[in-house]
Amino acid sequence: MPLQKLKEYLDDNNIQYVTITHSQAYSAQKVAASTHISGWEIAKTVIVKADGKMAMAVLPASTRINMKLLREVTGSENVQIASEEEFEKRFPECETGAMPPFGNLYDMDVFVAKTLTFDEEIAFNAGTHTELIRMFYKDFERLVKPKVVEFSYN
Repeated sequence: MPLQKLKEYLDDNNIQYVTITHSQAYSAQKVAASTHISGWEIAKTVIVKADGKMAMAVLPASTRINMKLLREVTGSENVQIASEEEFEKRFPECETGAMPPFGNLYDMDVFVAKTLTFDEEIAFNAGTHTELIRMFYKDFERLVKPKVVEFSYN
């Protein structure tokens, strides 16, 4: 079960978090509405390919990726959103599209939109389309060590 693996990792690192169960939702904005959490605090994980290498772009649910900016901040010639077929095997314990933003657990770089760092807490998919984890952003940053850059817009 994806949530159990993530909870064990957080517990092993003495992280405080809350698990939230919600009705099935396939978009970050619908998750925000279902859980009554601001779209600015829901961190959506988008898998991108930067010069062919898979990476996670993590940004508030209420924003979009500016691909030109992401290309610039990653120093890549080519950045594109990966297809589900390209990345689903990297997350065998997760439902497709519900990956938690812990690239460190999947040997992937993580790029976090600077706007997400302004929130005291963030919430994100916990490997399923019905479960979220909510935790302090500072704890997420300490564990994942993402590259904080500006690449999102409303």
